[in-house]
Amino acid sequence: MMPNCDPEDFYQLITNMANEPKASHGLIFNTFEDLEGQALATIRQEYYPNIPVFSLGPFHKCGPTTSSSSTSLLSQDQSCISWLNTQAPKSVAYVSFGSAAKIDHAQFLEIAWGLANSGQPFLWVVRHGLVQESDLHDQVLPNGFLEALNERAYVVKWAPQKEVLAHPAVGAFWTHCGWNSTLESICEGVPMICTPCFSDQMVDARFVSDVWKVGLQLEHGIERGEVERTIRRLMVEKEGEEIKERALKLMEKANLSLKEGGSSYQSLDGLVNHILSL
Repeated sequence: MMPNCDPEDFYQLITNMANEPKASHGLIFNTFEDLEGQALATIRQEYYPNIPVFSLGPFHKCGPTTSSSSTSLLSQDQSCISWLNTQAPKSVAYVSFGSAAKIDHAQFLEIAWGLANSGQPFLWVVRHGLVQESDLHDQVLPNGFLEALNERAYVVKWAPQKEVLAHPAVGAFWTHCGWNSTLESICEGVPMICTPCFSDQMVDARFVSDVWKVGLQLEHGIERGEVERTIRRLMVEKEGEEIKERALKLMEKANLSLKEGGSSYQSLDGLVNHILSL
């Protein structure tokens, strides 16, 4: 559930989101047919049979991709790209839980030690307000923690995520599974570790781990041993190789959807024609 949201208000919000589109001239979704074809078919046939539905995603691949074109409201630390340039291919675990999630200090320490004990280099986004008891990462990390890792870790307050995920050094993304982050990871063929926090993230994470099978979910909470094992399952062990292969195949399908003749390309043509017909 969304933080600080009354259950009845949240239910009303979801009800309105389901009912109000019935009065629209069309629905646009940030997805593509090879990713969610079955769900889109259900929406078209059972929920909105009289309304055209257009799957135009992934949206973020349709515009400029430079950091200067970012729509992020937080200042991005570009220094992490220079650090990634020093790392081996597919060796880095990128960790970011988005702009709204909060964790307590005990969970924060379990994440820190799980990452350290995994043996993998990691880039960790510790934004303002992530840890409930403190606002600054240098106040909550154990003394000497980063120094002891001998440059195997890099911590920033915010990262240029699309550039990070596209970087050849990144081999896994530990994410809250917000839809934008999930799509960005899929489009770069980066397998995911899922820790959903609220709202649609729960469903997104289950699709990542159990439907598309391009990631693993932390099923037993945030505990350092579980964190270490999950990172190693994804980045070191044979199970991870199979997940990586599926992630790369899904990336190819995402790219093809946007090319001439692809499903999203054709859907955009359909949207233009629909608008002109109104």
